[in-house]
Amino acid sequence: MLRQAWRWSAFRDTRAGTARSAAASFLAADGPRRSSAGPTRGFEDIPHSLRGRSQLLQQPQSVSASYLSPSVFLSMASGSSNPPSPHPKHTNRLANERSPYLLQHAHNPVDWYPWGHEAFEKAKKEDKPIFLSVGYSTCHWCHVMERESFKDEEIGKILSDNFVCIKLDREERPDVDKVYMTFVQATSGGGGWPMSVWLTPDLRPFIGGTYFPPRDQGRRPGFKTVLMRIIEQWQNNRATLESSGEKIIDALKKGTTITANPGESPPLAPDVANRCFQQLVHSYEEEYGGFKDAPKFPSPVNLMFLMSYWSMNCSTSEGVEALQMALHTLRMMALGGIHDHIAQVSGEQFYADVAKDILLYVSRDLSDKSGGFYSAEDADSVPAPGGLEKREGAFCVWTASEVRELLPDVVEGAVGAATLADVFMHHYGVKEQGNVAAEQDPHGELQGKNVLIVRYSAELTAAHFGITVEKFNELMTSARGRMAEVRQIRPRPHLDTKMLASWNGLMLSAFARVGAVLGNEVLLERAVQAGNFLKEHLWDPHQQNMLRSCYGGDQMEVQQISPPICGFLDDYAFVVCGLLDLYEATFQTEWLRWAEELQARQDALFWDNQGGGYFCSEPSDAAVLLRLKEDQDGAEPSANSVSASNLLRLSHYTGKQEWLQKSQQLLAAFSDRLTSIPIALPEMVRALMAQHYTLKQIVICGQKEASDTAGLLAAVNSLFSPFKVVMHTDGNPESFLCQRLPALSSMTQLDGAATAYVCQDLTCSLPVTEPQELRRLLLDGATAQEAL
Repeated sequence: MLRQAWRWSAFRDTRAGTARSAAASFLAADGPRRSSAGPTRGFEDIPHSLRGRSQLLQQPQSVSASYLSPSVFLSMASGSSNPPSPHPKHTNRLANERSPYLLQHAHNPVDWYPWGHEAFEKAKKEDKPIFLSVGYSTCHWCHVMERESFKDEEIGKILSDNFVCIKLDREERPDVDKVYMTFVQATSGGGGWPMSVWLTPDLRPFIGGTYFPPRDQGRRPGFKTVLMRIIEQWQNNRATLESSGEKIIDALKKGTTITANPGESPPLAPDVANRCFQQLVHSYEEEYGGFKDAPKFPSPVNLMFLMSYWSMNCSTSEGVEALQMALHTLRMMALGGIHDHIAQVSGEQFYADVAKDILLYVSRDLSDKSGGFYSAEDADSVPAPGGLEKREGAFCVWTASEVRELLPDVVEGAVGAATLADVFMHHYGVKEQGNVAAEQDPHGELQGKNVLIVRYSAELTAAHFGITVEKFNELMTSARGRMAEVRQIRPRPHLDTKMLASWNGLMLSAFARVGAVLGNEVLLERAVQAGNFLKEHLWDPHQQNMLRSCYGGDQMEVQQISPPICGFLDDYAFVVCGLLDLYEATFQTEWLRWAEELQARQDALFWDNQGGGYFCSEPSDAAVLLRLKEDQDGAEPSANSVSASNLLRLSHYTGKQEWLQKSQQLLAAFSDRLTSIPIALPEMVRALMAQHYTLKQIVICGQKEASDTAGLLAAVNSLFSPFKVVMHTDGNPESFLCQRLPALSSMTQLDGAATAYVCQDLTCSLPVTEPQELRRLLLDGATAQEAL
């Protein structure tokens, strides 16, 4: 999707094409055009570790939350990771950093610098090019390149002698990463991590790529060859390189400009939504779900759009198809070891269980005692206690012999005296020779290993062995329990204890939404913990700034670097969204008040007064060469897409028309993208739909803690209604909402009972007091309305 979206939205300046050709000819062959996930594969074939444990929002293991007590959700991760050798041969400046990714490279034989003025000044003083290497701590192919190249003494000496070498954690500095990833995509046609870019001393890029093997492989140059060619070109053809860097940056500045013409309106939402739907249909993969070619990274934005499209077109064949595409994709991800969450659209318990599984994992393995969420667990780990070399998926994969040894029991009444292992292996696709194809395992790390993938339904597996479904479920519960015990003995993957404001905002939304839909107080309490964490540790009340990150210390205390990294656009946008979701789930006004405050600060820092929309970073850092407006939704939505919805929601909560106008201006700025390639921005298409169809305002009047108020709120949360805001008033005219929306003061309880009003386009329904009445009203949408 990354490469595809870039090709859709690639800048049109012809000099960019020239730069791409020059880069390709210079290196003699293109680098691998892949992300850190490595070779292509579908959802169902992806090693559990690679797809499940590589990012905070992706779920690894399937432990049914419905069998666990609520207290399990409150347990916190230990934060343990693999310690370095006690007597390392090399130590560089990265040893003084807090980023787990930078610390992983602190003992390379490379004279690494962190991104900053010390490195920049050294490059200028010594007149050397800069080698910038970008990745993150749980990136499998970053580990591969480190093991093959950055730990190599010869390559380390070439790097240290001829370049100023900078390591960058893309999760700490997404602004820098976006600039150079834009360059790499433009000049090589692909992108991903690890990212390798060579810069002039004034930070202009002139050559870039992703992963390089250490030595030549056929026509593909190895990393050492690339380094030697760059050294030779820097010495003998430097003027051309520097000129190329200048031209490329100029081309990128022109080609990445996103702006609205004066007086321009957003495009027509139904047309854009229909085009987005058709583009998703065209790229949909019917057998396994998901979109386009492997590797298929989970794309929640696609699924949320499809469900929202269904909600507006539920009586049409297109609407039904949209829902089927979303649910089939979710089911295939869940069966294949990737979990995503949804419950209210289908009403199926299966999706609710998956949602709880994901949040159980996050609560157990990615949570800090302070209430924050860690970034990720690694894709790689050592396969056995005392092992030294990490392997992909070692914590999660199984050999057939391991399964047979663990599950030898003969199943009473089963056909052919089958053992528990036989039933388990049939159901989860375990093969004697392993189930990972050689082309999906370029380094041979998964030979003979099995990724657990549900191949048959419970009914089919039970029928195959001549047992009841109830008996089968009991057997699988027992088998998974035994295997979980054994897996806990294995060395755990490295835990990235960096806590990012943006990702914590996304997880805050997840806990708040799922807790509200399922009526799960434990999940809601965890969401409140997350909100408190963000305010205590990632908000600077004196400077009125979000901070980008904080870190788990040696004693698992929360630490901050000095000076801290200030928040970027996605930190503000995702936290604002999370706070709005938390308010709607709890009716605690403090979260709504803080969301309003953060949105105002976001506007002051990032809003483009000339062209509309938000820049990803604010302009104070001269080392960031481009101020970009991200124009695609990927594994996470773009901050502009989320902001378009945030502004609309806040305009309804506060009555501020300027936020409604900003939302419209933002959408107008992205008109070209929305009109021509809406599949690149499905979350923004949802915001455009919300503008067009207008948000329903659901006002619940009652005492906040009363059971009848909770009953009405539960009725609202039992339905999937994507274009709404939910408000609470207790009749106090001095309350936060009544101060901003005086009309709420006229809404009262009927006969002392909690009462709901559904309003849209300045008209409100007749008040209702029964949850079923409210549910029917929301489903119907055609109940007689009267003006306020």
